[in-house]
Amino acid sequence: MMIERIETSARMSRIVKHNGTIYLCGQVCKDAEKDITEQTTTMLEKVDELLQKAGSDKHHLLSATIYVKDMSYFAAMNAVWDAWVPEGQAPARACVAAKMAREALLVEISVVAAEIS
Repeated sequence: MMIERIETSARMSRIVKHNGTIYLCGQVCKDAEKDITEQTTTMLEKVDELLQKAGSDKHHLLSATIYVKDMSYFAAMNAVWDAWVPEGQAPARACVAAKMAREALLVEISVVAAEIS
């Protein structure tokens, strides 16, 4: 069973593929100065881009772990998430409040998906 690592640095790989399963590293927004709606939107755009590069898409998500800086952002983040997830294709999901790596970050996501055969 081969492990494929894509966009690898000394610290991490952005994508790891193993046995038909795709693991993405944590994804954050494109501009941390924006509000939670924009941060969530651009974070999910990055997930779409990486899944495509890895040979999958949001229809094949298996699980998602979402980290929010404060649960006061939960409803606004969910509004974007609910519009993004294909109907009937929601993955297993956890959402937790977490201290972020940078003060301006409001949300981060880590996903696992099935490779499209």
